[in-house]
Amino acid sequence: MSKPLVEVCHLERRFGPVHAVRDLSFSIEPGQVVGFIGANGAGKTTTMRMMATLEMPDGGSIRIAGHDVVGSPNEVRRSIGWMPDAYGTYDNMTVLEYLDFYARAFGFKGHDRQARVADVMEFANLTELADRPMNKLSKGMGQRLCLGRTLLHDPALLIMDEPAAGLDPKARIEFKNLVRLLAEDGKTLFISSHILSELGEMCDTLLFIDGGRLVHHGSSESLISENRTNAHVEIRVAPGAQAALQEWIALNQGITFVDSTRLGARVQIEPDTPEGMHAILRKLVLDGVSVTEFRREERKLEDAFVEILGHRQPGAPTDPPPLPPPLPPPAR
Repeated sequence: MSKPLVEVCHLERRFGPVHAVRDLSFSIEPGQVVGFIGANGAGKTTTMRMMATLEMPDGGSIRIAGHDVVGSPNEVRRSIGWMPDAYGTYDNMTVLEYLDFYARAFGFKGHDRQARVADVMEFANLTELADRPMNKLSKGMGQRLCLGRTLLHDPALLIMDEPAAGLDPKARIEFKNLVRLLAEDGKTLFISSHILSELGEMCDTLLFIDGGRLVHHGSSESLISENRTNAHVEIRVAPGAQAALQEWIALNQGITFVDSTRLGARVQIEPDTPEGMHAILRKLVLDGVSVTEFRREERKLEDAFVEILGHRQPGAPTDPPPLPPPLPPPAR
């Protein structure tokens, strides 16, 4: 079994009276794509900034590729690519000049630098934008540029804070495709996002924190099943049969009315088993209710998220306002 690429142990971080991260522990295996979930103020950005050596822990430890973020920050930075939720731009600088500048900062020289920049631009679909002023890019183009900068030194771990925030549907699809390609290339990705359905599709495992504490670490399927309440079933009937359906629901045991729909009703069935649903459907048909559709609603990741947050205590810790990373002056 391989050694974890990331090891977070009993991590703590305070901002005055605000306890942002509390006794947080988890590990990430090489090659995993991990989704990082939590409400605003749950401690996600603070945790990621500590992993990226931009914040100092008040307690506990973080080791990345065997190096401690406090004791060996330079070694950690060689192993990670940090993609913040916002990044600064230069005036009068093109996409190519921007990436070339950072390639120089990473120590690439001569032909190696040109080749590395070209490879990154091709991967991130930036080649056609080479001469475009970087401060004139759309949100999706800008995110691809930020990803390209993150990849220049070929890090083993990518830490991505809300990379899909504000993207239109087309740009989100492009981003998901890039994540898939990076995963196929063996990269380890740690991604925070509020688009939970997409995290469930992209990620091998999910980390869910609330109030700075770990709530769940596992697959999206296990998160949904661990917090499952009785499922809802949608029943649709022929036009004009809605009143008969509601009367039938009221007169029968094992089925509870939830709400009306345009063509029928949503109900809750007990027991919540295939056998229980079969029994209800069979009785509906035998009793002459004109059923046209009977289906169990798939429980979504958002449902589990909202249910867990329903237990959140008032006064939970919040993240401090994000600080934009400083940008050096452009090369002359």
